[in-house]
Amino acid sequence: MANQLASTNKNDKNKEMNTSQRPYVLAETNWKSVREQKYAVAILPWGATEAHNYHLPYGTDNILAENAAIEAAKKAWSKDAKVIVLPNIPFGVNTGQMDVDLCINMNPSTQMALLKDVVQVLEANKIRKLVIINGHGGNNFKQIIRELSIIYPSIFVCSLNWWQVKDGSQFFTEPGDHAGELETAVVMHLNPNLVLPLDAAGDGKAKTFKIKGLKEGWVSAQRKWTQVTKDTGVGNPKMASPENGANFFWAVTDSIAEFLKDLHEVDVDNMYE
Repeated sequence: MANQLASTNKNDKNKEMNTSQRPYVLAETNWKSVREQKYAVAILPWGATEAHNYHLPYGTDNILAENAAIEAAKKAWSKDAKVIVLPNIPFGVNTGQMDVDLCINMNPSTQMALLKDVVQVLEANKIRKLVIINGHGGNNFKQIIRELSIIYPSIFVCSLNWWQVKDGSQFFTEPGDHAGELETAVVMHLNPNLVLPLDAAGDGKAKTFKIKGLKEGWVSAQRKWTQVTKDTGVGNPKMASPENGANFFWAVTDSIAEFLKDLHEVDVDNMYE
């Protein structure tokens, strides 16, 4: 009898573990499940490892990109979109922050090499659609996508910046550019234990370029981060709240999920109307 009870409890525990596995998250699922699925869309969250003012963790961009990818995939999966979230890439282009402690830089040429290998695997697995969900302002995949289209013409690759899916000014007093109210609020919602009290945060005050064209944004140049901001932040986080962060996160992931469903359904050889 005791053995039967132990066996029953073990089976119940295994069932509980199995139901917690998410078949749309590659790192959590298994070969048994993967072999039974016909995935149509791969999702690659891509962040960075860098300072985010005094109060947010170095992994902020990774936390935000990965959570946005997984939540959007969950919603799309519930609508029968066969999506699979690949493991997050934790390093981004941080060439302007080389003098900030432990900001890890990955050059664009390295990103290209990495993406080329990933797309090669997707092609071999007959997954013809890849969405990069970007969490770092220093990452720009536009030219890489153009080059990949020559190497792998049968694979449709696109990218989005998760924080630009919705207008942050509709949710926040001052969204900010880096470790400001927007990012702080969403991390407070997702991982509050990783956020220091806001009275520990700097004000995120930042200098701008002196030259008009650069200041207005129609001329592009890299910023030298430690000359721009003392606390590494750009934007004041003091008004951030987990409630506003949650509202923004849910709205963003709803829109991404809708896009994923549309992409799942579309024929990549017939994309235009």
